[in-house]
Amino acid sequence: MDKALFEELKRIYKDDILYKKEDIYPYAYDTSPNPKEIMLPEFVVYPTNSSQVSQTVLLGLKYNVSIIPRGAGTCHCGGCRVKTKSIVMHFSKMDKILEINKEDLTMRVQPNAVIKNINEKAEELNLFFPPDPSNLAVSTIGGAVALSSGGPRTFKYGSTKDYVVNLEVVLADGKIIKTGSDIAKNVTGYNLTSLFVGSEGTLGIITEITLKLIPKPQTRLVTLAYFNDLLEATSAVNSIINSGFIPATLDLLDKNTITTIEKYNPCGLLCDKEAVLLIELDGFRECVDFECAKVLKILKESNAAQIIQAQNEEENEKIWRARRSSFAAVTKLRPNVITEDVVVPRSKIVPLVRGIQDICAKYNIIVCIMGHAGDGNIHPNFALDLSDRLEKENFEKAKDELFALAISLGGSLSGEHGIGYEKKKYLKDALDSGAIEYMEKIKKLFDPNNIINPYKMF
Repeated sequence: MDKALFEELKRIYKDDILYKKEDIYPYAYDTSPNPKEIMLPEFVVYPTNSSQVSQTVLLGLKYNVSIIPRGAGTCHCGGCRVKTKSIVMHFSKMDKILEINKEDLTMRVQPNAVIKNINEKAEELNLFFPPDPSNLAVSTIGGAVALSSGGPRTFKYGSTKDYVVNLEVVLADGKIIKTGSDIAKNVTGYNLTSLFVGSEGTLGIITEITLKLIPKPQTRLVTLAYFNDLLEATSAVNSIINSGFIPATLDLLDKNTITTIEKYNPCGLLCDKEAVLLIELDGFRECVDFECAKVLKILKESNAAQIIQAQNEEENEKIWRARRSSFAAVTKLRPNVITEDVVVPRSKIVPLVRGIQDICAKYNIIVCIMGHAGDGNIHPNFALDLSDRLEKENFEKAKDELFALAISLGGSLSGEHGIGYEKKKYLKDALDSGAIEYMEKIKKLFDPNNIINPYKMF
């Protein structure tokens, strides 16, 4: 332990600091696959304000120690993994909703505010924060901003990047800046806010966020449409979109996913169909009723084998609980589950899903496929045993082929999980070399000493 650094941190944090091996060990992990090598941080600290964050960054510079910002640790790509001598900065004590301005439709929050709590607080004022990652009950807004997370409603409403209007950020030299203003429209200077959103904590440390809210939709209606053929299901998605309105959600679940959810959390899903579409319509009651009639007509014309509609909000929630339990359900199949995240043009969903199934058959890996069919964002959940050397090696090969397939179909490596440490080796295949060069220059400009969440993305 670096005793000089410890004494300086103690002056800032008093007892809000961890250093014993048994205390800091959990902070070597996030929800990404088991790393080959585990590196523990030197210290874990719990800031309560941006001044403490700034002072800690200055100590990082002084002692050549990296700073790793961390929220709930639910990143799937090793985004908060320790790769060098580091201080993990855990934001659990900066979790407040600071202010809601109903007239201006804004909310100021600290980075560890939980997304579910943000949604509920907004709804108390009949307002709405649309981004809804599947683990919204634990996901924090700081992580959502770092990754520009989305969720099922992204197709209609956009992702987190569309709802961030201003940030307070501590830079790599300890300086605290505001990236913009708490207003709806602002083209004064460069759009620094958008630069930090999705930067995975590599350019600076976010300590406060101003979010845009919108009026809450009056009502919503959830429909499940089962299909005997995957192609028919995706054709129905295109027909719905081409009909002239946009559902809040157009999610696709394959047969393995349906069966696994029903086994783990019985809720009446039909397990003998190839695929199911989860469709949510929202808005004014009259509009939802009109759109619902059109959707039912399209689904029948698209050869839906069975259509089930929720009759009330309780049934809406029952369906969504089943959908959100999908990851947990897959954990019952094998000791480990790895969820991946690729995006392809909507017209390429079928070859992507078929390709994933072929790859997993080739390497004898269980896969449950789901995703946001409206925007082509597909999540294969792989169930495997990472303690089995052969199985782990086969998964690495399958992962290589998965990303190569997505890129060959005109897609990308991630729609909402980010690049982090796990996917950075594929970046050169997914992006223009000139674009990567300028991204690296931006990182160097903001963090010349490479101390803010280093070795992620590049």
